[in-house]
Amino acid sequence: MKLLTFLSYVWLVLIGTSSLHAEVVSADLLIVGGNESACAAAVQAARLGVKKVLLVNDIEWLGGQFSAEGVGCPDEWTVVNNIRTNFPRSGLFLEVLRRIRANNSKTYGMPSPGNAFCGTETIEPAAAAAIFEDLVRPYVESGSLRIERGWQPIKVAVETGCVRGVEFERTQGGANRLQVNARLTIDASDWGDVIRLSGAKYGAGPDLKSRFGEASAPESFDDAGRQEMNPISWCMVLRETGGKPAIIAKPETYHPLSFAGLDKLAPWVDSDMSGGIYSPSGNSPYTHRRLVDRWHNGFAPGTEATFLNYPTQDYPLCQLPQRVVDALEQTEAGASKKNIVELTPTQRRIIFEDVKQHTLGMLYHLQTAVHDRVGDFPQSFRYMQLTDEFGTPDRLPLKPYVREGLRLEALYMLREQDIRAANRDPLWAKVLPTDGVFGFQFNIDFHPTRRGFVAGTKNGPWRNIHTPTRGWHTDTDRSTFPLRGLVPVEMNGLIGAGKNIGVTSVVQSAIRLHGQMMHVGQAGATLAWLSLRDDIQPRAVAGDLAKLRELQLRLVRGSGGPGILLWPWHDLAPDDLHFEAANMLAVRGIWQPDANSLFFKPDREMTRRELARLVARLCRALPDAKEWPRHDKPLYEDVQANDPDRACIEAMVSWGEFQPLASRFTPDGPASRATLAEWLKRLGLPVSNTLPTNGTRTLTRAEAAVHLWRALHLKGEWFPTRDTWLKSGNDDDQDNRPNEDDPLPFDRDNNNIPDRLQPS
Repeated sequence: MKLLTFLSYVWLVLIGTSSLHAEVVSADLLIVGGNESACAAAVQAARLGVKKVLLVNDIEWLGGQFSAEGVGCPDEWTVVNNIRTNFPRSGLFLEVLRRIRANNSKTYGMPSPGNAFCGTETIEPAAAAAIFEDLVRPYVESGSLRIERGWQPIKVAVETGCVRGVEFERTQGGANRLQVNARLTIDASDWGDVIRLSGAKYGAGPDLKSRFGEASAPESFDDAGRQEMNPISWCMVLRETGGKPAIIAKPETYHPLSFAGLDKLAPWVDSDMSGGIYSPSGNSPYTHRRLVDRWHNGFAPGTEATFLNYPTQDYPLCQLPQRVVDALEQTEAGASKKNIVELTPTQRRIIFEDVKQHTLGMLYHLQTAVHDRVGDFPQSFRYMQLTDEFGTPDRLPLKPYVREGLRLEALYMLREQDIRAANRDPLWAKVLPTDGVFGFQFNIDFHPTRRGFVAGTKNGPWRNIHTPTRGWHTDTDRSTFPLRGLVPVEMNGLIGAGKNIGVTSVVQSAIRLHGQMMHVGQAGATLAWLSLRDDIQPRAVAGDLAKLRELQLRLVRGSGGPGILLWPWHDLAPDDLHFEAANMLAVRGIWQPDANSLFFKPDREMTRRELARLVARLCRALPDAKEWPRHDKPLYEDVQANDPDRACIEAMVSWGEFQPLASRFTPDGPASRATLAEWLKRLGLPVSNTLPTNGTRTLTRAEAAVHLWRALHLKGEWFPTRDTWLKSGNDDDQDNRPNEDDPLPFDRDNNNIPDRLQPS
């Protein structure tokens, strides 16, 4: 405490007398931002027992995409067996969805009242903000969490390469300052302002192909340069008026040519989305992200609501209109050429005002030109009005919907080739890092990143342009996000969250959804908790595989709520009794999924070869593991020399007391529960007293996972020398790729099975 007081004094001297009247606060963990990622981090940290958590938000509302950004229909979809379905839900995201469904059931008598094209769940933004307030309230009331609102960061105190604190100013102006001294800081802000102000390395805009070798990356920068990013959008939430016209005033920048894309499609279709999300017959601006469908659900008049987040309203952040360029240049020479993450909040607001004009222009076009073309129909936008739930003068959300921001230069940068799919039906990613902290999958999904002016003037109408390599619905596979992606490559005392994480621009387009961002915050807070508990830096946790495994276990088990899915099987849920075991064995490479199936298949019977493969890998994961044996001739007449599981079968029986051997192993016969008990006993591994020593009842995959994980957990496992594997230049698997740039640093052939677990 004395050290923090001294540092506060030194900091005040360095930054001048203007901050001498600042309120000075100390915290164990400072979280900057109030979006869904920040809230998840705050709740997770408080549940884990971090004593003093301080969350500082720039606005009143909590919840980010769910609430303040107005994106009340979360994207969750993936593709399984050529059918669109939701990605498996877990962690605090699942908890929030349960609260959303409970809120809707109470309000509308059903959990999912929207019948939206893009998703199965919907929530009105003000209701979402209340849900997030309820989520954090117990920890505020207990005193472990303090929330400050209406502050934005202006300075970051760094001492000997470590973030020590952040100074904030009022977002609405004034001389007040808030100075926070913290042992650790999580940056979950919209644009990564703490990371940028700290001097930590980061990226913004496209990565050149020469940097990461990504197929979709540009060879060089052109006139759009480093400003090209996934566009922002200002959403609009609309509710029916009861048949009265509610045409808004024509926005100053409106021109019908900017919205010509709306002139050849149906603005509304009569669809209850009974065919499932993304059914082609259900797509229209109105049904795209409908929040409440009273027409098909029989609700009372006045309840019908939708929100607009349609591609036509996307606002590219490069090739800006001349009026925006001129306004930015008046604030600072060269400001119009900067990436938005490098602008001040005041400069960003100049862009935001033009974004609002554009989005209101789209609403005006729907209410006038489009209505005049198609005439009256039950859900005409002419009879929809902006809701007043945000409390803003223009009735628009408090914030824009941000798809891409600052990208932390982290210990590992997840890149396109790590997650890219070979076809349209996602399976398993090429890289599934051993330090994965949550599973994810979403397409590489760029909305139009550029604009083209259509009337010869840069202040005139413009339209969105998709570049050839930056489109939507390009394919990815099931992936895991590495812990290293949260840790700065150099700076200490700092953890990335929200979109401020270690990914390339291409990958960020696939990891920006509501649930993914909550997982990022939950993982970051768990990292902070372990760092604070042991009084070490986050990079020391990332570099110590024993601590990494403890962190993963904490995430899987959950803390006052559902656990997080680390390994992205499609049929694994946090309530499953085998959830922990399946995740823990998979991240170690002991349990490998079927190459052509996303399903764990818990009730499927195990064969003897499958069980032998798992048991052999488990044995090799132990501290006192014996070397892989070599036999010139097969030990069993029904396990041929070229059998892919021969090495594991023969190793298992060689390591244990299996003599004398029978002539046949019967590898494809069913394994019984008694078989597992016998094998564990012969190998000197812990055997649960629930496993019978005799009997023929077959062993399911779920049962095998539970008992094998129990044996490993009780026996303990091998770890490489601590604190060395992330040191610069180390190459543990000798694949000529140093550990710090290797997503699989213990896996020479990069097949997601550590070398130690494979026959040499």
